[in-house]
Amino acid sequence: MERRKTRKIKVGKVEIGGDAPITVQSMTSTDTRDVDATIKQVLELEACGCDIVRLAVFDEACTNTIQEIKKVTDIPLVADIHFDYRLALAAIEKGVDKLRINPGNIGGYNAVQKVVAAAKERGIPIRIGVNSGSLSKEILYKYGNTPQGMVESALEHVSMFEKLGYENIVISLKASNVMKTIEAYRLMSQRVDYPLHLGVTEAGTSFSGIIKSAIGIGTLLAEGIGDTLRVSLTASPVEEVKVGREILKALGLRTYGIEIISCPTCGRCNIDLINLVQKLQDELKGVDYPLKVAVMGCVVNGPGEAREADIGIAGGQGRVALFKKGEVVGTVPEDKALEVLLSEVRKMIPDKSGKGV
Repeated sequence: MERRKTRKIKVGKVEIGGDAPITVQSMTSTDTRDVDATIKQVLELEACGCDIVRLAVFDEACTNTIQEIKKVTDIPLVADIHFDYRLALAAIEKGVDKLRINPGNIGGYNAVQKVVAAAKERGIPIRIGVNSGSLSKEILYKYGNTPQGMVESALEHVSMFEKLGYENIVISLKASNVMKTIEAYRLMSQRVDYPLHLGVTEAGTSFSGIIKSAIGIGTLLAEGIGDTLRVSLTASPVEEVKVGREILKALGLRTYGIEIISCPTCGRCNIDLINLVQKLQDELKGVDYPLKVAVMGCVVNGPGEAREADIGIAGGQGRVALFKKGEVVGTVPEDKALEVLLSEVRKMIPDKSGKGV
């Protein structure tokens, strides 16, 4: 797929837009004033592969936490600000890497002018975040709560920033309705070349939220739209990152560690497929090496349908076939299948010296 051409900005050490990889973001769920808890969660997010972390900044004590986090990690931090422009100024002073604001609720034009001036001086980008639930009365009267209204609202803010000589901008247009979100981003992608931050807001619990996010974010990415994303779930922020990475991996936009290919169960399956796949996934969790490993229930689905896998097994009667790139290389007893497969996978993963681990 061909990605939409956008400007490139920098959030700390991470690039967004242009030819930079699409990044995955999340937001801490801790009380930001609780320094220890927030640092712990930021480090957990960093460890699971999060590229950028956002913090809710709702009073001055929250801005002090930014400084403390900066002492233990260099993962880029975004300050999420509402209602009080002074918190944005304080966050900039404490070393935040990016701001997320809704210019419509930050305190008026003079307040926006002060925030933009401070961000411009420090080279800090600002995400203009427009949600369908926070459109102004004027926009709602003219356009209704529509994708067009969301786009026009964002463009009003963009125009204000540009008149102030500031173009270090990222834009988001989120709704809880998947189709409204998709249409808003499609319209915006035709109007500006600023990087777009994708997301379906208030997507819901892990089950429904993952489905809505995968459809909304995935559709846009498949059309070449989007430069960074957050999967919003009523769940752990770590789960948000995992889902975001899987969406990018499924579309071939980024490579994240080992990909497990497994077939749906059916009456031909003669092995404990579900349990086997779960154990394999647990054993390989955190391995950051690009391999495709297949676990197929029978010889009908494997190795033929899993030919693209680097290595895999296919179930049989008491024994499983071991195959590499679609070619059977041997058989092993079913009770040894996981052990043998893991052994073969580890041989294929180089350590720092280039030898198998």
